[in-house]
Amino acid sequence: MMLETQGLTLHYGGSQILYGIDFAAKAGEVTCIMGTNGVGKTSFLKALAGSHPRSGGLVRLGGEDVGRARAQDMARRGLAVVPQGRMIFPLLTVRENLETGYALLPRAEHKIPDEIFDLFPVLKDMAHRRGGDLSGGQQQQLAIARAMIMKPRVLLLDEPTEGIQPNIIQQIGRVIEYLKGKGDMAIILVEQFFDFAYGLADQFYVFRRGSVAMQGSKAELTRDILRAEVSV
Repeated sequence: MMLETQGLTLHYGGSQILYGIDFAAKAGEVTCIMGTNGVGKTSFLKALAGSHPRSGGLVRLGGEDVGRARAQDMARRGLAVVPQGRMIFPLLTVRENLETGYALLPRAEHKIPDEIFDLFPVLKDMAHRRGGDLSGGQQQQLAIARAMIMKPRVLLLDEPTEGIQPNIIQQIGRVIEYLKGKGDMAIILVEQFFDFAYGLADQFYVFRRGSVAMQGSKAELTRDILRAEVSV
């Protein structure tokens, strides 16, 4: 198993947000976390990434207990995040934004792979434009490309279709399929766009009130069962 949690809990101050989450994601699969707003999906990603310390439970990456690793430690271990809001650097050029992904790579690997521009040709065309001048969809492509440059073992995607035009949603879907097909990366997807998520995912976790309400593979959870659960 590439990434797994056991009994993960999380608090914001005195409020408990997550209650004993058991979770597993395999390399070569898309594991989708679904549920209505406010059920703890993004908080769970923050706990995995080390950007918000969990209160209890275990996180293992590649079979190794990561302990209380902080965000930079999790990144060094091979976890990359494409957050809600994309968080690109608006005053840096597209190329400079991509180069920030070098931070954890050996100097010999400080180059933008050809596959980045093959998958996202608009980024090659706009390499010298500032990130803040890109459309929302172009910024999302940039955020995913920046994460790919880090060569992660685990990729966390938080609502990648939010506010994005349909043609770019389709392109992002093709990129996720491509990354899944390489077989060496576990992809964890938080997504509210049901058809997009169902089309890509191999495994599903439905969160409700900070707990896992339902879990299973696509073979086990039909479209109707899953849609009914996430519509509650």
